[in-house]
Amino acid sequence: MNPKKKHFSEKNKQGPSFSLPEKSDDTVYIHSSKKGSGFSAFAGFKIQALILVILGFILYSNSFTNEYALDDGIVIQKNDYVQRGVRGIPKILTTDAYDSFYRQMHAKQQLSGGRYRPLSVVTFAVEQELFGSKEKVKPAEDAAFIRHVLNVVFYILSIVVLLCFLRNFIFKNDPLIAFIACLIFLIHPIHTEVVANVKSRDEILSFLFIILTFIALLRYHENKEKKQLFYGMVFYFLAFLSKEYAITLLLLIPMLLYIVKGSTLKESIISTMPFILVAAIYLFIRFSIVGKGGVVENPDVLNNPFKFATTQEEWATKIEILNHYLRLLFYPNPLSSDYSYNTIPYTNFSNGLVWMSIMIHLSMIAATFILFFKRNILSFALAFYLLHLFLVSNFLMDLGATMGERLVYHSSLGFAIMIAVLIVWLLKKIKQKNTKIIIGIALGILVISWCTVVIIKRNAQWKNDTSLFIADSQTVPNSALVNGNAGKAYIDLSEKPENKAQEKELIIKAIYHLSKSVSIHKEYVNGYLNLGVAYFKLKDYDKARANWDIAKKIYPNNPFLKNNLKLMGTVYFNDAMNMGSKRPLEALKLLEKALEVDPNNADYWYNLGGVSYTVGDFEKAREAWTKTLLLDPNNQEAKQGMSALPNKLK
Repeated sequence: MNPKKKHFSEKNKQGPSFSLPEKSDDTVYIHSSKKGSGFSAFAGFKIQALILVILGFILYSNSFTNEYALDDGIVIQKNDYVQRGVRGIPKILTTDAYDSFYRQMHAKQQLSGGRYRPLSVVTFAVEQELFGSKEKVKPAEDAAFIRHVLNVVFYILSIVVLLCFLRNFIFKNDPLIAFIACLIFLIHPIHTEVVANVKSRDEILSFLFIILTFIALLRYHENKEKKQLFYGMVFYFLAFLSKEYAITLLLLIPMLLYIVKGSTLKESIISTMPFILVAAIYLFIRFSIVGKGGVVENPDVLNNPFKFATTQEEWATKIEILNHYLRLLFYPNPLSSDYSYNTIPYTNFSNGLVWMSIMIHLSMIAATFILFFKRNILSFALAFYLLHLFLVSNFLMDLGATMGERLVYHSSLGFAIMIAVLIVWLLKKIKQKNTKIIIGIALGILVISWCTVVIIKRNAQWKNDTSLFIADSQTVPNSALVNGNAGKAYIDLSEKPENKAQEKELIIKAIYHLSKSVSIHKEYVNGYLNLGVAYFKLKDYDKARANWDIAKKIYPNNPFLKNNLKLMGTVYFNDAMNMGSKRPLEALKLLEKALEVDPNNADYWYNLGGVSYTVGDFEKAREAWTKTLLLDPNNQEAKQGMSALPNKLK
């Protein structure tokens, strides 16, 4: 035992105390006697780690067979750089995370600040190289199994690393607190989005490398081995390459050293300097590659959630949303993949919940400062929660999202630590050892069982876009995006051969959700596009055309719209050809409709000329064939028609 190490008094040993020593030459922790804890069977690192690993696989093994969902499409499946395998890595490292998607949609960079998170995308490219299909046309589930398995592996690994961190540096004399904190983090249902949605691997890797940074840093301060400092700086850079959350460590590192290692404020700040250098290098690289990101306000409320709010409404809503995160942390049910417009209505400062949020979070900030100067580890837990929450609150910059369950992933560690400390404190109030054990185990089984049911059910809903959005349309019925995607899901279901008998019923359900989506968001392009598809399948071409015309006014260059209009042109053309010479005037009208949606189709113009010639409108025939030859100068049939016109036009 280190002779310099300071201990709590015997009075403090009778129960957990949160009044920590002002300074120590070694780790400071919330102390409790292992002997009196009553849970010595769970004290060993190996048994704790084994429980977490086994439970982690039980909770998430049913996600292994999932396909892709939500943003997996644009980040993985339709990402040209990922699909190139290792050959795409140079582009991944030197472009915005959504660069491939922007190019495909003929759009400029849209999100404020840009997105430079290449590490997880690089892992997707490597997986594509090793496990992906070599065919040009890949199945929807291409390499999905291995990616879901690895997401779970990375998640469980990060929790085992977290256990190392908490046991060895934070709660050295109370491994039960460390274990309960890791257990809460592991089983929390709010994490299902991060684990079950492959794209959210950036959250997992960011968290993993942040914890590894802390471990390497504290090891360096214990043994002064420079390689540990080097490891810490490498891990810190990898945390940045995973996601921008690593910037919080510039405050969390000196806090940790001051609280845990007993360093002075000056020593703690000086020890942070190497990490400031790493942050500066990353920021230079990031700015050189993505710049400021989208600098013009996004016109779409789905990416600019406060577009229709007044300034007062915007800030009141942002503040009130912090309560939503707290509610989900304490009671994570129901869960949703989306909280965009108009899931959370705008509010104002006359709403008492806004002021409640202000009071709660100001109290948390005040407690962070008070406990910090008492060198209490709860200050670090509060800071970890608040700093990461601040980054996703839309206070600093607009994220393009109102809120998201994945966004509170990092903050939930602070929550888990605080709840773990509270649970152990309450258990130690129970004097009878057997009673304490029975209550502790019973409570643990109850909570784990409930969380297991919620997680396994939610994993199944993350199977693919179809199951996800149909489920979420019941949870967030006022979301324009979820209703739009649920409508698209019903269209996809209607196209499956096994659903042929229910095709019309499924299309009607699609129309219900899609109509609701565009009633909520009047400029929702995808809503109008898919609503047009639904009516098209019902052969109500006029309504299909009307919805596509609205989409065209909002987004004229949408590539999906052009394809849909060409398809409609084909239908009009085929119907016109089937009429032939029996009903030439009706055929003429159908050809005109075909040309309205596909005006550069030479074949349509030629046949319009032919039908016009048949009904005796020779001037119209001449105009049609002239247009045909402009589009297709070598069209011999149009030339022959033109040569027959002079006699008719006399």
